[in-house]
Amino acid sequence: MSSLTNRHPNLKVVAGALVCQDTILKGDITIGPKTVVHPRATIIAEAGPIIIGEGNIIEEMAVITNRLPPGAPEPTTVPVQIIGNYNVFETDCTCEAFKVGDNNILESKAFVGREIELTNGCIIGASCSLTQPDTIPENTIVYGSQYQRREMYDKPYAPISQLEFLLKVLPNYHFILKPNVKPSINEGGT
Repeated sequence: MSSLTNRHPNLKVVAGALVCQDTILKGDITIGPKTVVHPRATIIAEAGPIIIGEGNIIEEMAVITNRLPPGAPEPTTVPVQIIGNYNVFETDCTCEAFKVGDNNILESKAFVGREIELTNGCIIGASCSLTQPDTIPENTIVYGSQYQRREMYDKPYAPISQLEFLLKVLPNYHFILKPNVKPSINEGGT
């Protein structure tokens, strides 16, 4: 078995993160503490780095990508995609957004394009597709075939119990990549 740095020279997995070996990881990727990346998830950083914060759940077949659209000119600055903390990317969703705040949920088969900014506490419903440039206000739910929106009264809860369960159970059934970065004093304090 080859080492993590040989197979993924630009991958930084912070101690406390759980990344299954059966994932597709390409480019300059940083995965924060307590983040769980399921098998068959895809993270591709072609146009620039992807920084994933603490406590995210990236389920199987979910895709997080920082790519240039076909035929787009090379950017003058390197676009960095930043994923905040405690987000859930459910099965078969796709996220291309450069900014994703905290406590967001992308449900199964949801699509969030490059020009979308997810603030905090948003839910993008199953099979909803957001492609036009927009900033989704905090605590917004996007749902239905017409992509209706409404504001939630309560903020969504961080998936702490789900994270604890996955961190305990997944290593029993999958090979896990070993962390190669120690958390800084500012990270993982919860």
